[in-house]
Amino acid sequence: MGYSFSDFWHYVTPHNQTSGPEDFRSRPKSEWTNEEFKARFHMFIDEGEYVPNKLQKTLGQAWDTFRLPPKQRKYMQKLDANILLYALLSFFIKTLDNSNISNAFVSGMKEDLNLYGNERNLFTTFFNVGYLIGCVPSQFILNRVRPSVWIPTCEFIWSCLVMAISGSKGPSPIYGIRFLIGFFESVAYPGLAMVLGSWYLPSELAKRMQTYDAAWAMASMFSGYIQAGVYTSMNGLAGYKGWQWLFVIDGIIGIPIAVLGYYSIPDFPINNHSRWLSEIEREYSYVRMEMVGRKQPKKLTVMRVVKMFKTWRPYGFLWPWCLFNICDTTGYFNLWLDALGTYSVQQVNLIPTGGYAISLFTGYLSANISDRIGYRWPFILNACFWCFFGNMLLAIWNIPFGLKMFAFFCPDIGYALWGMMLAWSAEVFQDDAEMRGMLPAIGSTISYAINAWLPVVIFPTDKAPEYDVGYEITTGLIGLEFIGILFMLYMSNREAKKRGRVLNKFGLAVDVEDANFNGDMTHIVDRDLEEKDLETGAVITHALDPVSSTEDASVDPKSDLGSKEKYDSSVEEIRHI
Repeated sequence: MGYSFSDFWHYVTPHNQTSGPEDFRSRPKSEWTNEEFKARFHMFIDEGEYVPNKLQKTLGQAWDTFRLPPKQRKYMQKLDANILLYALLSFFIKTLDNSNISNAFVSGMKEDLNLYGNERNLFTTFFNVGYLIGCVPSQFILNRVRPSVWIPTCEFIWSCLVMAISGSKGPSPIYGIRFLIGFFESVAYPGLAMVLGSWYLPSELAKRMQTYDAAWAMASMFSGYIQAGVYTSMNGLAGYKGWQWLFVIDGIIGIPIAVLGYYSIPDFPINNHSRWLSEIEREYSYVRMEMVGRKQPKKLTVMRVVKMFKTWRPYGFLWPWCLFNICDTTGYFNLWLDALGTYSVQQVNLIPTGGYAISLFTGYLSANISDRIGYRWPFILNACFWCFFGNMLLAIWNIPFGLKMFAFFCPDIGYALWGMMLAWSAEVFQDDAEMRGMLPAIGSTISYAINAWLPVVIFPTDKAPEYDVGYEITTGLIGLEFIGILFMLYMSNREAKKRGRVLNKFGLAVDVEDANFNGDMTHIVDRDLEEKDLETGAVITHALDPVSSTEDASVDPKSDLGSKEKYDSSVEEIRHI
């Protein structure tokens, strides 16, 4: 029996799935009771006092899943093995695809296609234009077509386009292909960040976001080695030059990852239909996010975007996000090493890769500690400080050799800001799923637009490696970035107080009706959030950014984010799209 278009549209568009009248997704949260939770989710509740063994405790210091009770551990491993692994692989191949044009250019592509003009810069420009044009529209599409369909489809298309470059006989077709690659790649980073932020609890989120973002550092670290190996071993094979094989191999790697996405991406807890989760696990996933207070997707319209920009939120996020992006000076390290004349070509290319290792370590360390103590903003300020300190030293320039080497590595210490900002925004804006996806997309658009001309002005190639005003300007901009982080912290706390929000058991500011409902069910959602010290019997809890107390909390029923009726109607809207 064949499938009609309506069958296909029912699959690709968001809709809710329920298993019957007792499904918690179909009932108001005010009707949930502790007894029902225990009966419904008994498979996730381990009777007695679970105590992890020494090995599990040790491994749990590095990754929280190891110290969880067996049933919860199995559930979390499913999430990590599908959502996180796919996001990591997708971002990894995206970074490889972005870097291969430069590697191919210096590996014979320049001579074979007679690219002796400004073609290399134009390849980047056309990619950036495609990315700029695609960023925001892709988020509207993602709101109407399931992430499990749209994201891997875009990845499949851009992987095929990457392979198509290998057959180009001149620069003209490459311009168009690079534009399309940028357009289809624009959905990946903000889209997958939004999906990740919709499935993990505060004690789990920062590590996953940082791991996802670390794919860039890992791909940047190994891309040169991978592509050098492809060029060396396959140059001339089947009549293809080494630079052509670079594009073919990247595409061949990307297509299976895209196919994996159709299986691994679970959409959102309210409408997921993934094969690797049972029906009770899907319901449990929804309940976990409802307990946190993280709202489910609603229909995204142009009017909603306009209303977003009438609040402080876009400006609070975009201010530090864009400044951090445009103040990246790590690419000028090798120019200084080369100008010294004391290092070989291999050393000039190898020494800066140590910064990627530093980025991975400091990013993971910050995220791990952040998940444990429940705070994001101190680690973001710390990352910002190291970027500021390194650029300030480079602005002085006439400093000892060792200190200058250290200064070039300082921005890598600050790499943790990316993942931490994504985790923080997922919690501060947890009442608006679309904003969590839209703001990184808009931030990328603004950053790409500024990076198209600013580095050319303040870091002119003919002035390398000592620039007249480059590091002075980035130092000042990072100072403004520091202020922007404090602005976002102040405004988020001010908004919570104004709307009468209270801290829930996860330490997040939520509306009163989201914090108070029948029964104490936190232990069912995340045992790790409310641990007991086995020696003292004291309860260990986590808190985040105190904003108000329950004594003076009140909810304005007319507030957009404080109205239970408005939220319930929005949930019904997304269920019936």
